[in-house]
Order: sequence, then C-alpha cells, then structure tokens
Amino acid sequence: MKHETLATILFLVFVAGTLAITFWASRNTKTATDFYAGGRSFSGVQNGLAIGGDYMSAASFLGIAGIIALSGYDGFLYSIGFLVAWLVALLLVAELMRNSGKFTMADVLAFRMSPRPVRTAAGVSTIVVSIFYLLAQMVGAGALVGLLLGITSESGKVWTIIAVGLLMVIYVVIGGMKGTTWVQIVKAVMLMTGAALVTLLVLGKFGFNLSTLLGDAAAQSGKGDAFLNAGLKYGTEAQGIWGKIDLISLGLALVLGTAGLPHILIRFYTVPTAKDARKSVMWGIGIIGVFYLLTLVLGFGAAAVVGSEKIAAANAAGNTAAPQLAEAIGADIFGEVGGTILLAVIAAVAFATILAVVAGLTLASSSSFAHDLYAHVFKKGQVTDKEEVRVARIAAFVIGAIAIALAIPAQSLNVAFLVALAFAVAASGNLPAILYSLFWKRFNTAGAVSAIYGGLISALVLVIFSPAVSGAKTAMFPDVDFHLIELSNPGIFSIPIGFLCGYLGTIFSKEYNASKYAEIEVRSLTGVGAEQATEH
Repeated sequence: MKHETLATILFLVFVAGTLAITFWASRNTKTATDFYAGGRSFSGVQNGLAIGGDYMSAASFLGIAGIIALSGYDGFLYSIGFLVAWLVALLLVAELMRNSGKFTMADVLAFRMSPRPVRTAAGVSTIVVSIFYLLAQMVGAGALVGLLLGITSESGKVWTIIAVGLLMVIYVVIGGMKGTTWVQIVKAVMLMTGAALVTLLVLGKFGFNLSTLLGDAAAQSGKGDAFLNAGLKYGTEAQGIWGKIDLISLGLALVLGTAGLPHILIRFYTVPTAKDARKSVMWGIGIIGVFYLLTLVLGFGAAAVVGSEKIAAANAAGNTAAPQLAEAIGADIFGEVGGTILLAVIAAVAFATILAVVAGLTLASSSSFAHDLYAHVFKKGQVTDKEEVRVARIAAFVIGAIAIALAIPAQSLNVAFLVALAFAVAASGNLPAILYSLFWKRFNTAGAVSAIYGGLISALVLVIFSPAVSGAKTAMFPDVDFHLIELSNPGIFSIPIGFLCGYLGTIFSKEYNASKYAEIEVRSLTGVGAEQATEH
C-alpha cells in the first residue's frame, strides 16, 4: 500500500473520530458559558492536556524539527524559548486571569475602565494575533499534506489550505469550547505518543548515544562543527550587529509572548477553580517540557538520518523534516512498508496537531469578536446568550476565510518563524495591558488603549517593513523589496513601545478608580465573584 493511500485512510479516521467528538460535545453546548468556556467543567488534568494540545502546534512539531535540521543549535533556541515562556504565564497571569475574567482577555481589562474603547482594542488585538498564528498552522498543513499525498502543484497546496481551514471552522461552529477541548486532549496524547516513538527509534539507531547522534547530524548537515554551535542562523558575521539584535528580539518575543496569547488565555476560564487553573498550567508545563526535549532528537535526528540537503529539497523552510525522518527511520528499521506506515502515522499526528490548534485559535478570535465587539461595543450589552453565540459562529467563518487568504502567499516561510511573529505581536500589545491592569493601581482606560494599539501597530509596522515580508528569497513576497530595517522579529522595539505607551497614556489621563482596582485585586487573588458579570 502506498503511503499516500495509508495516510489518507488515517487522516479520514482521525477526522471522523474528532468530528464525532465535536457533534457529541455540541449536544451539551447550550449557553454562552458552554460555548466560550466549556461550562467551566474541565478538571486541572484535562485542561493541562488541552493546554499542551493547544500549545504544541505545527510550529512546535514541524517548524522546530525543521529549523533544527537545517540550522542546528540555533533552531533549538525556539524550543527553549517556547518552554521558558510558560513560567511567565504560570507566575504572572494564569491564576489571576482565571479569577478576574469571564470569557475573554478583555473581561479583565474592561472591569475597572471604560468598557467600550478597551473592549474594541482588546478585540482587534486578539483577532490580529490569532490570524498571525493561524497563518503558521495553514502553511504547515499545506507543506504536510503536499508531502504525504504527493501534491507538488501550487494549486494543489492552495486547495489543501482551503480544505484544512474549512474543517477547523466546522469544529468551532459545531462544538464550541467543549468540542475543541476534547479534540485538543486527543491530539496531545497522539502527539506525545508519536513523537516519543520516533525519538526512541532514532536513539536506538545510534545506540542511545546522543554524542554519536549529534556527530552524525553535523556530518550530514554539510556545515560540520558549525552545525552544533551558535551563529549558523542568528548573529552571524554576515548579518553584523542586526543579526545579534534579531536574536535578542526573538528571545524576548518567545519568552514574553505566551502570557499574551488569546487562545492560551481563554483556556484558564474552562476550569472551575483557581487551584485547577494552577494545576492545569503545571500539567501543561510537564507535557510541553518533555515534548520540547524530544524536538532536540527529532531535529538532529532528521539531519543525521535524512540529511539537511534532502530536507531542504522537499521544503525550503524545513517544515517536512519530522515526517521525512519518520519515513526514513521506519524504512531503516522495519523495511519499506514500516517506513510507509510510520510516515502515515506521524503525518496523521501532525495533521491532528494542526486541526486542534487552529480550532483553538478560531474559537479565541471569534469569541472575542462576538463577546467583546458585538455584544459589548456594538450592542452595549443588550444581547442574549443565544444571539452572541450565533454571531461567534458567523465570525469563525469570516476569520477562517481571512486566515486562508493570507496563508496562500506565506507558504515559503518556516512555521516556527511565523509563530514567533505572533508571539511578538501578543507580547507587544496584550501583555503590557494585562500586567498593568493586574498590578498597577493607577492604570486606566487611556493607558490600556495606548498599550494595546501602540504595541500592536509598532509590531505590525516593523514586520511589514522587515525582510520577512519583502527583499529576501524566503520572504512572503520575494520578488519585491520595500524592507527598511534588517530585523525579522520586531519584539526588541515593539514590546518596550507597548509598555511605554501604556505608561504614558496612563499618566497623561486623570481617570482613576481606586475602588474598582481594590475590587479586582481581591477578585484576582481570591476568585470571589469570578462567575459574575465583569462590568457594573
């Protein structure tokens, strides 16, 4: 049986299974709380698995393995950054956000401020960050299915992206948070099992000797010892000072971005207590930590077993390294049939990864549009639960369509890099507003709006005029050149701008509500009133 046929069968089995889960969950999705927060019915362990499923995206599995396979040590910086970022989320926002809000990030910000401008800013920011993140998943889907099903034509990959996008929207529209969470739990178990299996096979091939694996990887990479040292991709001599700034910028975005990601923040609202919120983050960190250690073996294993040149030939950004490794190691140990089976299994796991993450992102952005923009800005709170959920479902279709349209020209970019851009935008706009709101007594409406728009606009402008969009072979638009700065990741400038705008907006405004701050401080620390409406 050809791997295309086997992979297609496994895809269809997974899709059928997850759609069945989604339809099952939809029977219990009746209220806005059910749709947005799963009825707050998930345990800490279940939510921890779902957080892992939400976070270990196509960027983690496909992008990081690929970037390590092509760039060696420098690629592993993504694994470290994504993991360390969870400490910021755990220590600063997880429990406090869960206690202070109801459905979205804007619930926390709007509590002690003028709700309409704050909800508008938070809603816009949530949708922009989610679309950046959605781009990465769609690009990963196109590369993966193209490799599996032998689709080499550009039109074939475009239709793949469209099909994947429509499937995600179905998950969200039908199942809401309950359906999405169960899909993420199933996907987390599948991903950990698949990644662990390939890791054990790779280590077994090299006698469970990591030194031998790294030595072979360096030899097969064509880069020699430089493959195992810093400076192959970031901070090179050719890049000069901009390369070093870009590396620091990437690190800042990765470490600070998680605590501002909308699809991660809404996960904290699905548990019944603050203790469960903490427990879910601890479980999430455990699962994610093990997974990112596995990416080290997957990436260097791909370089050693497949070879960097062959990986780059299949996909210039390296997004197919993990499936190629699965096929090569399976064929090496079990013969050609074994390689076909393992490729199909790992590809199905990667496809599951993309489905689950995009469902979470679509849910976060459509929820924010319906709950923040439609219900509280356009309708001024005069809206029924049923109407709000209906608008969220319509928004899911629109946001899915936008993500599909933007993903088509972005297929040349590495998915881990695309996610790093989403992290930078989240850390620049959302994080300053969240931290100021939770910890700064003087913070007010002008500060919140300034922080979100200041960070968001500066990050977007820096990205638009960077080599990521034009002026480079791997840019989104390689045939034109309007880049102004040699900085691919904007975090080092846009994150401080976000915090500075929040500070200046606050001190130049006379608005101040001491009693509301006292109330949100008690609520964030104790959880009292977390179920109630967030505006008075």
